[in-house]
Amino acid sequence: MSADIDGTDRILRRIHERTASRRAAPRRGARRTVLATIREIPHYVRLLAGLLTDSRVSTLDKLLVGGALAYILMPVDLIPDVIPFFGQVDDIYLLVVALQRLIFHAGTRVVADHWGGDPDALTPGHLRQVLFATSFFLPRRLRRRLRALV
Repeated sequence: MSADIDGTDRILRRIHERTASRRAAPRRGARRTVLATIREIPHYVRLLAGLLTDSRVSTLDKLLVGGALAYILMPVDLIPDVIPFFGQVDDIYLLVVALQRLIFHAGTRVVADHWGGDPDALTPGHLRQVLFATSFFLPRRLRRRLRALV
């Protein structure tokens, strides 16, 4: 009887370890993606500032760029920037949504003219990956609010 209980415990422990590692793996990847994007924030701020002065960008998109830039630079927002990592997640989420809209409306060429970072960072696939990664760390309600802003 004792051997059955020990065997069952071992099996349950293995199942728990396997599922725990599967659940943790995407978060580690998501965290890595978000951290890499946080390091690129200066490039993104320069990009947005350049797009504000570009005549090829529509007035409505310039308002969007100005709003995203103001939100990123404001120390007080939905998640305060003084909270390490999480304070920048909402900034990145809004930034990527704004960039996706800009790339769609203004065009890849216009956005690429002002970009000083890695060109692969502006590909649609990478931007989707960053949005997916940040969504792990944002509450659903906050995600909806940020989407509504854009």
